[in-house]
Amino acid sequence: MTSQRIVSVVPSQTELLFDLGLDEEVAGITKFCIHPANKVKGKTLVGGTKTLQLDKIQALNPTLILANKEENMRHQIEELQRQYAVHVTDINTLPEALAMIREVGVLVGKSAEADIMARTIDSSFHSLPITHTPSVAYFIWRKPYMVAASDTFIHAMLERAGFQNVFASQSRYPEISPTDLQLANPDLIFLSSEPYPFTQKHVAELKAICPSARIVLVDGEMFSWYGSRLLQASNYFRNLRNEITRQHS
Repeated sequence: MTSQRIVSVVPSQTELLFDLGLDEEVAGITKFCIHPANKVKGKTLVGGTKTLQLDKIQALNPTLILANKEENMRHQIEELQRQYAVHVTDINTLPEALAMIREVGVLVGKSAEADIMARTIDSSFHSLPITHTPSVAYFIWRKPYMVAASDTFIHAMLERAGFQNVFASQSRYPEISPTDLQLANPDLIFLSSEPYPFTQKHVAELKAICPSARIVLVDGEMFSWYGSRLLQASNYFRNLRNEITRQHS
């Protein structure tokens, strides 16, 4: 199987490849492909997800490139498609993520392993207990403020985790004003660790806009990575809900 030379330009799918046991076959990754830390070391970096260095990809002469509609730039992917087998994913829901895991498994000769992984993830989400659904605004960016709305994988994960997205009537990643946030009046504000690295120092500015909301720093990878990271997501959501409920009571 080591005759495969795979370039992955999507961080969550890079992690998936390693978790399927393709340590040797992965030839190139982006600078944002940081998991698993011990395995990405020493792999050829081919730029950022939106700033691919095509010459570095060409030098690897890949047998397969894994890309994503949202994370990569269309013109770069189209250029690569003229020369190489490029598998482009487009994932906004958990079923689509599970289908992607199985598809990638078939493409790389790991269909049995991928199927077991997908079934394990699926059953872990079925066991998530959902009692009440507090409303939430999920922030992904600052200056300008941007949130995750519908037609996003984050939105699907919020619903699966038992939260109600206050910006569900909007699409994708809208910019919002402080007034928009006040009018939405969420029970919770989630500040994601990525793509903008929100930290404790940003809590006060959101609290000033929306004093009644509980503000929680959350792990963006758990809400937005749609590969093997999903094996950990349902436990993370369960613990997050328990923590919120405990502090609320």
